[in-house]
Amino acid sequence: MELGFQAIGIAGHDLGQAEDRLLKWLAQGYHGEMDYMANHGVKRSRPQELVPGTLRIITARMAYFPPRARDSLEVMGDSNKAYISRYALGRDYHKLIRARLQKLAEKIQSEIGPFQFRAFTDSAPVLEVELASKSGLGWRGKHSLLLSREAGSWFFLGEIYTDLPLPFDEPEQNHCGTCSRCITACPTAAIIAPYQVDARRCISYLTIELKGSIPEELRPLIGNRVYGCDDCQLACPWNKFGQLTSEPDFAVRHGLDDEKLTELFRWNEEEFDARLAGSPIRRIGHERWLRNIAVGLGNALPSREVVAALNERRDHPSELVREHVAWALERQIKLLNR
Repeated sequence: MELGFQAIGIAGHDLGQAEDRLLKWLAQGYHGEMDYMANHGVKRSRPQELVPGTLRIITARMAYFPPRARDSLEVMGDSNKAYISRYALGRDYHKLIRARLQKLAEKIQSEIGPFQFRAFTDSAPVLEVELASKSGLGWRGKHSLLLSREAGSWFFLGEIYTDLPLPFDEPEQNHCGTCSRCITACPTAAIIAPYQVDARRCISYLTIELKGSIPEELRPLIGNRVYGCDDCQLACPWNKFGQLTSEPDFAVRHGLDDEKLTELFRWNEEEFDARLAGSPIRRIGHERWLRNIAVGLGNALPSREVVAALNERRDHPSELVREHVAWALERQIKLLNR
């Protein structure tokens, strides 16, 4: 499509069943430190409370998988390399998709006249997967992400809340069947049951959302994943239909698809800020970046090069960094002395 979206759907605003699931999930504490999941009450599941007057939600998806990224499994199989979730290899998607949604709404206005709307993409209390599923863009997979028969799951979602009484689309049927590959593929067993994720064990949560220390028992399971995790998507058979992006902003930047852990670990804060300007990775800050890479180095094949890199940070001003460096050094030295 002209604006870069591969599919558009329209959903109603009734999310009653999803609200029940959300409240149970929150009550069990599966959101961990993601307080924003609970801070807005039921606005997330009641679009009319978030944007008064909302009658319909226009949903859209946009592919993000960069066409020239190094093979994901090859990178994860090389413990000296840093694996970064494929969505984060290019520029941050928030501004781009919101701007495109704004243009979509303006194009509709040019055809039918003024109406009220607000555009979102992972930027407000919105049940994105639920709305996309209700609008026929796909179905919720057992890993809790949206799946499409035509596009797998390598895409971003966005929404336009509007007061237009548009006809809405029929939901897509679930096509997961008896498959459980995403569940068994999860390195930390975060998918505790079909369609249910304990975020506190999820590598994406641990490397992006968690602000403090990564639980020690989970560190060896993280491997070389330093920002996010794609294992459940890589295991999903529907992603053989996954689409590559044609958006220049989502192309790989700074070789982040195939970079050594030791090289990334040597970036100082100024380099981190400069090289990752406009990247979603920058929001975790340099301290957590070093924390994550220290874990990756602790899980790397033992070598003098890794030990030397870790020693450069053993007296880092941050207690958080020092703790994870000490853990990684202990593992490296123990293995080297075997």
